[in-house]
Amino acid sequence: MTYQPDNGPSRKLNAEHAPRDDAHTMRSHAGEAITDGRNWPGYILIATGVAVLGLTLVAAGYGFQGWTLIGGIACILCLVLGTALVLLERRRVKALEGGTLTDQEGH
Repeated sequence: MTYQPDNGPSRKLNAEHAPRDDAHTMRSHAGEAITDGRNWPGYILIATGVAVLGLTLVAAGYGFQGWTLIGGIACILCLVLGTALVLLERRRVKALEGGTLTDQEGH
């Protein structure tokens, strides 16, 4: 038995937990970002990080050093946490298929 990050020991999961849509596409991961809602928090954090980056640059341009520091820290945290969440979810999906995150499989 291999260990799965979110599901304990490996086991077959029903279609509800496997983000795969064989009825509408021939590709195994087409539309995965939409069908798998577990990716959304990561995407939202990445988008927030980009928005905070813009706000931080504006604050720096106007000379607000305190807000620039706060915005820089918030931007880095959002981008790092968002990317980590997306990668962890991608690793979970690959583990359900019996692969690893670094397996190279094209469409």
